[in-house]
Amino acid sequence: MIFQSCNPATGVVGFTRPAWTPAQLESCLAQMRVAQRTWRSHTVEHRCAGLLRLSQLLLAHQAPLAEAICAEVGKLLPECHAEVEKAARLCHYYAEVAPSLLTPQAIPTLASRSGVSFDPLGVVLAVMPWNYPVWQVLRFAVPALAAGNGCLVKPAPSVPQTSAYLAELVAEAGIAPFAMAWLAPAQVETAIVGCDAVAFTGSTQTGSHIAALAGRHIKKSVLELGGSNACIVLADADVPLAAHEAALSRFRDAGQSCNAAKRMIIVPEIAETFIAAFLAEARSLVCGDPTDPRTTLAPLARADLRRLVAAQVEDALLHGAVDVLGSPCPTGAGFFYPATVLDHVSPACRVYHEEVFGPVATVLRAKDEADAIRLANDTPFGLGASLYSADLAKAEALAAELEVGSVFINRHTSSDVRLPFGGVKASGYGRELSEFGLYEFVNVKTYWQR
Repeated sequence: MIFQSCNPATGVVGFTRPAWTPAQLESCLAQMRVAQRTWRSHTVEHRCAGLLRLSQLLLAHQAPLAEAICAEVGKLLPECHAEVEKAARLCHYYAEVAPSLLTPQAIPTLASRSGVSFDPLGVVLAVMPWNYPVWQVLRFAVPALAAGNGCLVKPAPSVPQTSAYLAELVAEAGIAPFAMAWLAPAQVETAIVGCDAVAFTGSTQTGSHIAALAGRHIKKSVLELGGSNACIVLADADVPLAAHEAALSRFRDAGQSCNAAKRMIIVPEIAETFIAAFLAEARSLVCGDPTDPRTTLAPLARADLRRLVAAQVEDALLHGAVDVLGSPCPTGAGFFYPATVLDHVSPACRVYHEEVFGPVATVLRAKDEADAIRLANDTPFGLGASLYSADLAKAEALAAELEVGSVFINRHTSSDVRLPFGGVKASGYGRELSEFGLYEFVNVKTYWQR
């Protein structure tokens, strides 16, 4: 197996490196054990000082790191800069809150002294995706490192240059128990056996396989999988706001985000008004070179991803959906795909049930508010949802009926370092970010003294 960059805008192959040999993996695991034991012996304040240094280094190297992301993932250059900035904020956040969150807590009982402490689990293996090669790696790693764990990261095969750059910055920050693991798929189980826990972000199918391997070897796992987020627009909503937010969420990062709004669920009273406003937003997109400031729709990351999206759209059209935007597919170099809006989508269509990882929005027409909630929940996924209504009390009551990990009212779904992030159903289990993410990879140890 080869880790290989291929510029999504041009199709030109760039940075490559081979997968590790078995001996290289065993050597790294042994080194990580030593480094983690030293790291956990330091105070949490010492570890957090390293996170602050990493935050500063990310900002100092923001431009070249963003360019590396752009060259490998194909996202718009401003989106790549935003990813690096968000990762820097993440480091700063945990450097501030981890000391207090990891302080042992006294819990009154009949004992003279009792409570809990928070110990690291050891070395955590992370199998990471390609779409946010800095943010998603650090979203897992930063709280794990703050708690005293070591982090062994298997990057996606298509982002070796960004991954290697990030590893250099972590090392420069003085954080020793962190390494990129250049593993072939067949080596993942060996790495799981050699580590103490597993984190995975990616597809539901691969996540199920990783979870099975972790379970076989009794290793804690956290899974952040796919999503098919509903955007529910009620009759009393601010329709221009809802259309703008929905389009921003759906087409940002070329639609290649698990947490994007993918299914537009609209009630009859505002259906035509919303669709017209949403189409206007979609028509304004400019597809092209992601380094050009005039471009607002980036290419997809790989040729196989474009083929999958095209097949999903073709299936929807065969089963009665209507492409109401009708943009032609770009020709020439690169992996571009046009913004697409599918109306009259039914359960007969693959896109009704599957996650669509590209700039394709599906429109589901609800009969009423109750039917909108039914449609939102009629999916294997349960990552997030957004709901637009002027009646906040009603919106909160309806939000309670949604089977998702997060609900955003009058705003598109997103993530915030201060709030837990994760899903239910086929979107995975466990949480990242906030104190909940910090506690995923610790041993909550009870102590009791007579």
